[in-house]
Amino acid sequence: FRRVATRFEKTARNYRAVVTLAAIVLWMR
Repeated sequence: FRRVATRFEKTARNYRAVVTLAAIVLWMR
């Protein structure tokens, strides 16, 4: 369970980073 939780947290963090990056790219256009 701990493994899955860690993996999910990592994925969520990556997803948030991707969303932030996309927002910055769109804003800079």
